[in-house]
Amino acid sequence: MVTQHAAPDEVEGQKVGAADGAGARRVALVTGGSRGIGAAVAEQLAGHGYDLVLTYASRADAAEQVAARCRLGGALVHVVQADFSVAGAPGAVLAAVDEAGLDLHLLVNNAGLLPPLGSVADITPERALRTLTVNTLAPLEMARLAVARMRLAGRGGVVVNVSSRAAVRGGSGEFVDYAMSKAALDSLTVGLAGEVGAENIRVVGVRPGLIATDMNTGPAAGGRLARLVTGVPLGRAGTAHDVAEAICWLASDAASYITGATLDVSGGR
Repeated sequence: MVTQHAAPDEVEGQKVGAADGAGARRVALVTGGSRGIGAAVAEQLAGHGYDLVLTYASRADAAEQVAARCRLGGALVHVVQADFSVAGAPGAVLAAVDEAGLDLHLLVNNAGLLPPLGSVADITPERALRTLTVNTLAPLEMARLAVARMRLAGRGGVVVNVSSRAAVRGGSGEFVDYAMSKAALDSLTVGLAGEVGAENIRVVGVRPGLIATDMNTGPAAGGRLARLVTGVPLGRAGTAHDVAEAICWLASDAASYITGATLDVSGGR
């Protein structure tokens, strides 16, 4: 199911996503934008002159609060409900972008699912399929559809895939299926970058480490943050702001010669 929340047609006299002219704002689509890293990315992008499309799975109020903060900075924001475990959700999100008349410059593939902690013996086929659908197949389809629109516009663009240090560390005893899903996302970053670089479309990634978001601090995390933070060389957990800063830099013109690479944002762990 995908539901679009309406937004004003203009902000401070500028139409959203205007591709040309002085004062034109770029448009970013951020999946999983209602909390954590996604919310921090949205707010920073708004401050950098982007208009936004934010997706959320179930927390409409939280998504609207993020949107309201972004609008304070002059951004026009569309909020779209999307359950990426459901087939067809990526297509419906991009259809909403098209219906709003937006010219997409940036996709941040941030929405993800962290399954319960456990060993490989606890991973059922149903659980693995859901994890891979949300964390790998949906971002693949989002990237495919976004790139098609960037290619049609003919002026390039950026895809940022939010991976995890678990892709490298393996997730032993915690969530090997999650680690697998993120390792596949890293492969997407490399492979797609090689296909679209000649069209000035960059594909990059970030691998957050131990970050103080709901995924690591909530009841289901089982004290994971406190248990593992002593192993971080920088001596602290990261914040959503830390990851958002890296994403916004990778999406910016300052990183215009970077593609096919994934940056660890992990404090050295």
